[in-house]
Amino acid sequence: MKKNTGRSVWRREGLEKIQGRARYIDDLQDGEMLYGATVRSQVARGILRDIKFDPRFDWTGFTVVRAGDIPGENRVASILKDQPFLVEEKINHPGEAILLLAHADKNKLQAALKRIQIIVEELPAVVDLNEAYEVSMHSQDHGDKIFWGNDNILAKFHIQKGDDSFPPAGAASVIEGTYYTGHQEQLYIETQGVIAEFDDARENLAIWGSMQCPYYVQGAMKTLFGLADQNVRVVQQTTGGGFGGKEDYPSVLAGHAALLSYRSGKPVKMIYDRREDLQVTTKRHPSRTHIKTSFDSKGKLLAVQIEFVLDGGAYATLSKVVLSRGALHALGPYFCENVDIKAYALATNSPPNGAFRGFGAPQSIFAIEKHMDIAARRMDIDPVELRRLNFLKDGLTTATGQVIADGVDMDELLDQALAETEFIKKRHRFAEENKSSSLKKGIGLATFFHGGGFTGSGERDMASIVSLEIDQEGFLHIQVSSTEIGQGATTVLTQIVSDALSLPLQLIIVDRPDTSIVPNSGPTVASRTTMVVGKILEDTAFKLKEELEQASLSWDANELWGEKQQKLAKFRKQKRKIFGQYQYPKEMHWDEKTYKGSAYAAYSWGVYVAEISYDSVTGETWVDDFYALQEIGKVVNPVMAEGQVQGGVLQGIGFALFEKAVYKDGRMINNQMSNYIIPTSLDFGDIRVGFFEAGSLYGPQGAKGLGELPLDGSAPAVINALDMVLSNDITFIPFLPEDALKLDKESK
Repeated sequence: MKKNTGRSVWRREGLEKIQGRARYIDDLQDGEMLYGATVRSQVARGILRDIKFDPRFDWTGFTVVRAGDIPGENRVASILKDQPFLVEEKINHPGEAILLLAHADKNKLQAALKRIQIIVEELPAVVDLNEAYEVSMHSQDHGDKIFWGNDNILAKFHIQKGDDSFPPAGAASVIEGTYYTGHQEQLYIETQGVIAEFDDARENLAIWGSMQCPYYVQGAMKTLFGLADQNVRVVQQTTGGGFGGKEDYPSVLAGHAALLSYRSGKPVKMIYDRREDLQVTTKRHPSRTHIKTSFDSKGKLLAVQIEFVLDGGAYATLSKVVLSRGALHALGPYFCENVDIKAYALATNSPPNGAFRGFGAPQSIFAIEKHMDIAARRMDIDPVELRRLNFLKDGLTTATGQVIADGVDMDELLDQALAETEFIKKRHRFAEENKSSSLKKGIGLATFFHGGGFTGSGERDMASIVSLEIDQEGFLHIQVSSTEIGQGATTVLTQIVSDALSLPLQLIIVDRPDTSIVPNSGPTVASRTTMVVGKILEDTAFKLKEELEQASLSWDANELWGEKQQKLAKFRKQKRKIFGQYQYPKEMHWDEKTYKGSAYAAYSWGVYVAEISYDSVTGETWVDDFYALQEIGKVVNPVMAEGQVQGGVLQGIGFALFEKAVYKDGRMINNQMSNYIIPTSLDFGDIRVGFFEAGSLYGPQGAKGLGELPLDGSAPAVINALDMVLSNDITFIPFLPEDALKLDKESK
């Protein structure tokens, strides 16, 4: 039987989507269903004093829920339990949920929202990252602005390797710089939405929703209602994109819908419109990164000091783990003997920030890649050669002391990227042509890596479980909580199991993620689905094959699929379901307290090159050509992998040049698609994709993680290309046309 891994087989869920048969959350209807809505705070910080209902309005038929109506714990169960589902007294950000309403008539529901008055005593707020840093580092002087813990520090890490003295002996140059990145909205096609139904007689709760992590939602509902696992069922509906934005926020929305259902005794649907979604859901954390490096006379890194700071918003949510990954990637794919990285996530009075593709790494990698280009310019060294001189190689160690053993040669990747893009030739040609043209061209690159799976001991602690179940007709069902959100997970996992069992794709079904059916294989995050969950499935399939042979059901790869189906149906009488569980590699060691050891089982590596045009009259920048080369181990489905890279690069272009979330007093004020600008097909040229396949011991057939990698290197490659044109040091993104014109004017 021909292998399916490495082939671009059809998407498993594609046909039902293009035929319109896929059912998204808003497609589900029920005759008794109510519609839910949220009454929110209009201030950044304050004390809730009163809630007034207009007596002239007809409140008949409305369900109302306040914090005092919550039957369990009024805290969203996440890494910490600090965020309330509904405000009890203290308001910590604009848009914070105060009251819930439900009604059978959507129009009456919207009218009612305008008839409720929230009385608040306002308090001093912190709405800027630089101000937040000043408040946290000198908390004793800013007591009136401390609202989280003793210092507004949501999380902090310290990574230290070698000597912390600075600069060390032999330093010829010291380069210092500060780099900023802004909010970025995931802008999934389908907004947040759930349906909740509480069965009061049985104390059972069912949630259907657009989500990435069903078991996260189940955990949050258990806390909210004080229920056991078996009393909370969570089902993922067909989901129109996530990019991290549907990792933790669905727990909040599910809680609101569930409370309204609990109170009303009817199913409740809550679907955000785009404005509400943009204004209150989580976004990429804004960042400030200060880097101080020392080099010897040839450009070799001798010591690095990095302070990496994130704006976490009003509550911790996922900030701790976003901060962790950002800090662990802050040195980039470079080796240095002496490293000191301090990282902080700070509280501000804006909606909490959370997961977004890359999970903190795009922020810190932007900073180090910009810094390397700036350092090269100041030391009069070719930025290509400065990188080459400092690359991590097998046998060298990361900032945490992990010995690299990926078998990846970054010099080889760099050489291929340079050749494919004619980088050196174009850089010289563009520099000459730009002297006499108002339409100028630039070319820039970024080199980077990304760890696959949970950080450190995270995968060991999660202990993910998968199952393969045989039905009566002899079809094999893959049962995992990993969700299909447009990235092709169901297809890739099917290909992996198909090859492990030499089983035709037609005999494999991927069951819908439903906590009453599928085991907890972990969340769909952290570039872990193919590498981690795929590997567990592969091992479980091998286990099934062994048990078939032990049952005297010989398994010939070249048998007709009908014969294999019959054997599976026969084996089902002995054993219906096979389970598999993640096995933590024995050679991996991680110390959570010191942050030393193997941060990730395997890394994916990339070299990205951007070619841009800049109009010095309008300040506009276009990406004419983009070459994305990465090593991700075995490429399971080439077409889908290429699509993942192209989509990630486009998001990175938006991160760099377009997507500015404008905040005023902690509230996003450009919360509509007419003024939150993302790149379209008219804003970029070709995105060409290349793959290396060095492989890995920790993924199925050597596959590694891919989903987040493309967002790490795309923004710095674009900005480095633009920096060539402007002959200046761009230190922040998004970098808009008005920023370019201002910088261009100042440099003349």
